[in-house]
Amino acid sequence: MNIEDKPLRIGNREYRSRLLVGTGKYESFEVMEKALRESGTEIVTVALRRVDLSGKGEKTLLDHIDPARYTILPNTAGCYTREDAVKIAHLARELEIGDLIKLEVIGDERTLLPDVAATLDATKQLADEGFTVLAYTNDDPVAAKQLEDAGATVVMPAGAPIGSGLGILNRNNIRLCLEALSVPCIVDAGVGTASDVTVAFELGVDGVLLNTAIAQAKDPITMARAMKQAAASGRLAYLAGRIEKKRYATASSPIVDF
Repeated sequence: MNIEDKPLRIGNREYRSRLLVGTGKYESFEVMEKALRESGTEIVTVALRRVDLSGKGEKTLLDHIDPARYTILPNTAGCYTREDAVKIAHLARELEIGDLIKLEVIGDERTLLPDVAATLDATKQLADEGFTVLAYTNDDPVAAKQLEDAGATVVMPAGAPIGSGLGILNRNNIRLCLEALSVPCIVDAGVGTASDVTVAFELGVDGVLLNTAIAQAKDPITMARAMKQAAASGRLAYLAGRIEKKRYATASSPIVDF
């Protein structure tokens, strides 16, 4: 039996890679460029609030991302109000990056967990304005479904707090989000190492977005390669279908009559 996977579809676009990778926290643009290539990603996120757009003649982060190779996914990281998040989305459109936007409206500075009510409001406004919204939220299936109903093209529950490296803290809630949604579900935040990516894909998620786990690794380029392999392995295992968990042993070679 030959298992064939379908591409990841976001709006009207299709992608072979299901790994989305961020562009922050690298020690240099050169390391970032190499890590992105090794990860195999086709979508890279950019926090526009942290990009110098003053036009002073120096190259910015955007100059180190090949638009022919990657889809640039601007995000509203660092926004604590609906108004600020919407403003960043409009800026991305003005810069002709596109109408794809990763929406974050943070509710708490210490945990960086989302303000769900503000995220819902911003999702509805941006969706009504024609944006393709990928909405970051907590691992709450009720909030996930509300975001879909508000117009989110993709819902992105957190595996753990942003940058924590704790992995997928509540696997059951991720499963419940998957059951609640009919749009793609991409785990966003909390990944620490390759096994976390594999676990996420084995749960059945459509994609994983990560940044710190690669950028802050001792060897980001090698870690990026590991993440690519972990994503492929986890996705394939999910498609193959794991065996049922049992409380007692079952012999691998049962006795048969000859």
